[in-house]
Amino acid sequence: MFKKNSIENFLGKENKQVPLLPLRDIVVFPGMVIPLFIGREKSINALKYALSQEKEIFLSTQKNAKMDKPTLRDIYSYGTLGIVLQLLKMPDGTVKSLVEGKSRAKIKNYLPDAGFFMVEVEKISEHYEPNTKTEALIRSIHSSFESYTKLNQKIGEDVAETVTSINNPSQLVNTVAAHLTAKIKEKQSLLEIEDVNNRLEVLY
Repeated sequence: MFKKNSIENFLGKENKQVPLLPLRDIVVFPGMVIPLFIGREKSINALKYALSQEKEIFLSTQKNAKMDKPTLRDIYSYGTLGIVLQLLKMPDGTVKSLVEGKSRAKIKNYLPDAGFFMVEVEKISEHYEPNTKTEALIRSIHSSFESYTKLNQKIGEDVAETVTSINNPSQLVNTVAAHLTAKIKEKQSLLEIEDVNNRLEVLY
C-alpha cells in the first residue's frame, strides 16, 4: 500500500492543471499506492484524461461520502497530486484504477468543466529546518508506531521497519497517517497542515 521514497523527484515547483478525482471514505497520502474502484462517469472521464496526458491527477476527498454527485464545494481543497498507474475496465462498466500519491497540493483555481473536474493546484513545500525538537519527535513517533504495530496485527513487521527507517519528517507523517485507524477528518487535518514541524507535533 505504501511505497518508500516515492515522494522524491516528482514534479516541478510550478502550478499544475490536472483533472480531479473525488474520493469517498479515504484520504490518499504521498507514497500510497492504492487500488480504487470507480463508477461515476465524471470520475472515469477524469482518469481517462489523465492517462491521455501525463498521467497526473489530483486526489481529494469528499466532505460527505454519501453524496453521489458532489460539486467542487463538496470536496476538500487540499489533497494529493498523484499519477494513474493502471486503468482497467470491468464487465459491469465500472473501472479499477491503481494510483500512486506523489505530493501534497492545494487547489488554487477551478477550471471550466470539461465532462470532469479540472483544477489548478500548487504543491505544498515540505521544507523544514532540522532541530533537536524535531529529531526528538521523530524518535518518539518511531517508538510509538512500533508499539502500535504490535497491537494491530493488520500491520506487518515490514511496515514497522520501514517507518523506523524514515527520518524525513513529512514522509514519516505521511507513512504513519496512511496506516493509522483514524477518522477521515483527522487524516485530512494531517494532510492539510503545511508546516512540517507542526505536522509532527499533531501526529504525536
